[in-house]
Amino acid sequence: MRFFRYFWSLAPLPGRNCAAWLLLCSLWLLAGRARASHIVGGELELTHTSGTAYVLTLNLYFDNAAASDLITGTITASIFDKATNNRMQDVALPLTSNALVNYSNPLCARSSLSTRKLVYSKEISLPSGTYNGPQGYYAAVEQCCRNASIANIVNPGNAAEAFYLEFPAVTRNGQSFLNSTPRLFPALSEYACLGEPFYFDFGGVDTDGDSLVYDLVTPLNGHATINAPRPTATAAPYVPVTWNPGLSATTPLPGTPTLRIDRRTGRLSARPTNLGLFVFGVRCSEYRRGEKIGEVHRDFQLLVLTCAPNARPAVAILPGTTGPVRYQPGRDTLRLGPAGSRCVRVRFSDPDLNARLTLAVRPVNFAGPLPTFTTASTGTVHAAGQPDTLSSTLCFPECLDSHGEVWQLDVIVSDDGCSLPKRDTVRLAFIAVPPPSGPPTVSTTAPVGRPLVVRVGDIVSLDMQAAAPFNQSVQLNMTGQGFVPADLGATLTPTSPGNPLVARFRWPVDCRVLAGDSVRVFQFTAASDPCGVRQTATVNVVVVVRYTNTAPVLRTAVPLPLPQVAGEPPLVRLPLGATFTLNLIGNDADRDNLTLTAGSENFTLAEAGMRFTARNDAGSASGTFVWDVSCGAANLHRPLDVTFQLLDATCRPLPQRQKVRFEVETPASPTLRLYNIITPNADGQNDDFRLPELPVDFCDKRFDRIQVFSRWGQPVFESSDREFRWTGEGQAGTYYYLATYTDGRRFKGWLEVKP
Repeated sequence: MRFFRYFWSLAPLPGRNCAAWLLLCSLWLLAGRARASHIVGGELELTHTSGTAYVLTLNLYFDNAAASDLITGTITASIFDKATNNRMQDVALPLTSNALVNYSNPLCARSSLSTRKLVYSKEISLPSGTYNGPQGYYAAVEQCCRNASIANIVNPGNAAEAFYLEFPAVTRNGQSFLNSTPRLFPALSEYACLGEPFYFDFGGVDTDGDSLVYDLVTPLNGHATINAPRPTATAAPYVPVTWNPGLSATTPLPGTPTLRIDRRTGRLSARPTNLGLFVFGVRCSEYRRGEKIGEVHRDFQLLVLTCAPNARPAVAILPGTTGPVRYQPGRDTLRLGPAGSRCVRVRFSDPDLNARLTLAVRPVNFAGPLPTFTTASTGTVHAAGQPDTLSSTLCFPECLDSHGEVWQLDVIVSDDGCSLPKRDTVRLAFIAVPPPSGPPTVSTTAPVGRPLVVRVGDIVSLDMQAAAPFNQSVQLNMTGQGFVPADLGATLTPTSPGNPLVARFRWPVDCRVLAGDSVRVFQFTAASDPCGVRQTATVNVVVVVRYTNTAPVLRTAVPLPLPQVAGEPPLVRLPLGATFTLNLIGNDADRDNLTLTAGSENFTLAEAGMRFTARNDAGSASGTFVWDVSCGAANLHRPLDVTFQLLDATCRPLPQRQKVRFEVETPASPTLRLYNIITPNADGQNDDFRLPELPVDFCDKRFDRIQVFSRWGQPVFESSDREFRWTGEGQAGTYYYLATYTDGRRFKGWLEVKP
């Protein structure tokens, strides 16, 4: 806010000396400086962020009517050791925010009262090795000057301000001691009206959960002057302002009562009896475990004006739904029970024109759910087209229970008068009884007193019913003892919601159940929540799962040959061109689905000219194996082992296997004789060289060639015809021959040709 003192400028008159003129000039200059006064108040804050990092903040409240060039971009704060007053550091705080302080009721705004909040803030470091003094530390900012129109201190235009806070060491007993100073609630943006009650909340919050205590103190003046308005703060002590006669820190303004602050809540109240602008100081001290660890000072001022008359509104309570009978505070007690209405009618009015009224409720001696207004709780009276009395309905929660005690509730009506609303309160006494309640019930169509016995493959289907008395809502849940029903495929699906609630339990029993116990306990819980008190009822359904499995039987339609070697499979040996057929039959006493297969590990059936077809069914299976014996099988050059498997489709199958070994018969060859003498003389005896007893050709084991070499290694004869003949005529001497087969076999010898 900004106020002006006006001085008439006087010209020098005859007979007046220069000294008198200089005195008048000095007074004029002082008046000009007074008009420049602009500081309304402020406070410091110190907030811990992380580690050794803190944010130091100055909230400076500034007369918005002052020239903007009076706002500085930085302000210096200083930190001192409380025990020694040694300066620890100076911090240049930059301006980080600039905004108007809003009125609680914007309609009450006065152009002469406009406050701007300037926030100067910076992150600083408080190392534990430096800030460990047992008496703690304090921070201060000194500024000049106060508003010259302040009415309760001496020489206000020359009075400065010292903003002050105290904080503890950041370590105690070798341990980190973290603390943030209290943060006070929004600054005063209101004015007080002469002769009318005034109240405002100056309380704060403490992020560390420390206890806060409030009291009024004398504002600090400090060392700043008009000529040095922003000095770097000096160490404490700081000189306080001087009160006008009859006033003090606890009586900062004339009033009945004077300005007071609630020690626990920080709520300001007064009924001022004088007009003017009054400065005051608030100290907020913080305590941890009963020990004071710091304090914050807020310096502010309150303007008292003459306000237009504002009549008090009125509120009345009418129990029941009809009738003019009013509730009589102090005599009547409202009884709220399950059988009757839990609502009351509220009528409220105001004699002032265009008064806007608002209803609210506040508990007096209980903590619990509050009643609510189910119809409009605000409105305007005595305006064009508006009534002179408004009505609303206040309904108490159905579950509100006063436990036989008389609880009290204030029903408050407030107007929108200036500077602060006027109120009327009716204290309503009541006894609340909640609706009756009881535990729910749960039932099932499962047999009572004995378990369900099922087998894998069965489907369990049951109906479950949950009910709650007095038409309460009810829920039904399913759990398993030691397992999750959904993991086994069990479901619970509501079929008839409401009260009672019916749901269908369905469980297709499959192999998943065998992963745990054979006895499964399903738990069904009915739950109701009457008035926030959970009540339950439970029924267990015990299911015993039986599981047996008989191994299937695999046999052949005709007996297989006996193994030739103990431990080896039966051997089927057939010549080229033959066809072998084997019929297999599978049966299962449990009537499980059967699967009959044939396969080999190191070849495919098709490679060996084999094929297999099967017909699989529940409890039986059949298959036909056919082998067309050909060189394809012989050329594989490995054991032809075929495994026939019969597999039952159940949780723990017992497969049956039959291995059969197949071989292709190799044709017999004559006894090999190797000739080594020929006499090419045409006598019909050993006339040529040939080898008729070589092994016969068989699939890929075939004769490749014959070669004859001289004793010096020179080839003299070669043929790929296994029926070759070499006469050796005219070539008497000794020779060597080599016969080879496609499979790498070799036959060699020597040969003598005689004339």
